[in-house]
Amino acid sequence: QLSQLNQIMKPICLLGHMRSITQVRFNRDGDLIFTCAKDPHPSIWFALNGERLGSLVGHNGAVWCVDCRWDSEKVLTGSADNSAKLWDTETGKCVLSVDTNSAVRSCGFDFAGTSAMLTTDKTMGYKCTILLYDIRQDPAGQPACQMLVPESKITSAVWGPLSRFLITGHENGDLCQMDVRAQKVIRTEKHHKGAINDIRMYKDGTMFVTASKDHTARLIDSYELQLFKTYKTERPVNSADISPLRPHVLLGGGQEAQDVTTSGAHVGKFDAKFFHTVYEEEFARVKGHFGPINSVGFTPDGRGFVTGGEDGFVRLHSFDNDYFDFEFE
Repeated sequence: QLSQLNQIMKPICLLGHMRSITQVRFNRDGDLIFTCAKDPHPSIWFALNGERLGSLVGHNGAVWCVDCRWDSEKVLTGSADNSAKLWDTETGKCVLSVDTNSAVRSCGFDFAGTSAMLTTDKTMGYKCTILLYDIRQDPAGQPACQMLVPESKITSAVWGPLSRFLITGHENGDLCQMDVRAQKVIRTEKHHKGAINDIRMYKDGTMFVTASKDHTARLIDSYELQLFKTYKTERPVNSADISPLRPHVLLGGGQEAQDVTTSGAHVGKFDAKFFHTVYEEEFARVKGHFGPINSVGFTPDGRGFVTGGEDGFVRLHSFDNDYFDFEFE
């Protein structure tokens, strides 16, 4: 019985937020987890045992996005209080605060960690905007360059390979390559019928996975935006990630949060789903959350994964030996 118990994959449940989780991120080394939620205090955790390092206090609204620099020294957060903040990871102090016209929807450090990218919402008469800041100097609230997005608003954005351009996902399902410095759209493709909720880059930057409200996730080439694979589910996909170790894709989602009160966990499909990257077939599900999963991510070594849900819990899983022995037939 004891040996059977040891084989069961037991997650570590992290409860440090009072509201729904919006994003979960690992640092490059994989020893820290950064979480943000619809409460104003992003948190930092040790990935080894789930111990909470501390909170970043300073925002006054829901925090939509978080990113960690490659050296783990700085953290970037974007909030619905119309601001983005740069934090010192060790002390938790706010190093820099930037005010925007509307809520900051996505943020990210570039490849070198010298520039920060923000995208803002299309609300209150303001257009959706991409802002780039040079964080080596104190920008005093002035972006190095900015670009208005006249069409559908950006719902998720990441830096492309070597930070040559931005890859943006839009509310109408468009996927774009943007050169903000040259103020132009390089390429636009429409692979989705619904809003793109999440974009996650593969470890070498050659491809990325998108998660969409149209019940699919898609594997796409970074340079030409060419569609490689499609992973279909029964419910909207809120987040997806590509394993750095095995040919697997992780999907998280479920029934829309506003409809959840009318359904049980088994109906809402709140499981984390695993698909084979090449064969596009689902081969595993991991239960646990009692609401939609809003953000997922593999550990940088591919030996575990983390999920953050509408229920306010962050669940940290380490894969058992069966996962590494598993061969897809």
